[in-house]
Amino acid sequence: MIEISTEKSKLQIEVIHEFLTNSYWAKGRTVDDVKKSIAHCFCFGVYLENKQIGFARIATDYTVFAYIMDVFILPEHRGNGYSKQLMKAINEETQLKSCKVWMLKTRDAHGLYKQFGYTELGHPEKVMERILK
Repeated sequence: MIEISTEKSKLQIEVIHEFLTNSYWAKGRTVDDVKKSIAHCFCFGVYLENKQIGFARIATDYTVFAYIMDVFILPEHRGNGYSKQLMKAINEETQLKSCKVWMLKTRDAHGLYKQFGYTELGHPEKVMERILK
């Protein structure tokens, strides 16, 4: 049985950093970067026997917009439905209920997110981005 918590004091920064700095989307992210991103976001930790096995963070104004980032379950714990439980917890979080616009980016987890109502952009011509290298 896993526990999903939004209590930041429970987050195990070393676990989060180790996964993220080796991921395709956050390669090389520093511990300080991880700490700063956590400080400025609404975070979810996933725990099994008090050890962190997953994470997600939401950049949000708690009113209109929420952007899901850095979602992961450690590889050795995948295939147990934990990512679905995490996404369910995010979708049901009362502090985020008024948010009407939700976004995320993924290279390889479309199947997971489609189960929770995410779709391709309906109007990609309205969405812009600025990526600094």
